[in-house]
Amino acid sequence: MPITKGFRALVDTAMAQVTTYSVAEVLAKLQSPRVQLVDIRDIRELDAGTAVGAFHAPRGMLEFWVDPDSPYHKKLFADEHKEFILFCGLGWRSALAAKALQDMGMTNVAHMDGGWEGWVQAGGPTETLDQQKARRAAKA
Repeated sequence: MPITKGFRALVDTAMAQVTTYSVAEVLAKLQSPRVQLVDIRDIRELDAGTAVGAFHAPRGMLEFWVDPDSPYHKKLFADEHKEFILFCGLGWRSALAAKALQDMGMTNVAHMDGGWEGWVQAGGPTETLDQQKARRAAKA
């Protein structure tokens, strides 16, 4: 069966319909308590680290974690005062994911173009998963 609409067309359509921030724009928003970065990469991609303060929500579970009627719902996503900025490796999966959440009714969702790769290239603050766990434990 031939593919009639490739991934690039899907990503381009999503990017035209969701809020897209550059890495520089996200870096400028980092200090706001209303901004929550969400790393949607696969757990195997996190060996290199993640953005400081990012919440990990694997792409395969995202819609389930967002939906309050799901048995997998995460309360973090119910905070309507936060803007959730999704990122992945390059910004393709996060565009598709932001579009899916927007289709579910979320209006406080955006994505970061360039993803993790752009974040690291721009010198965005990073942490390992162990550092993230220690930081969260210190807050508790």
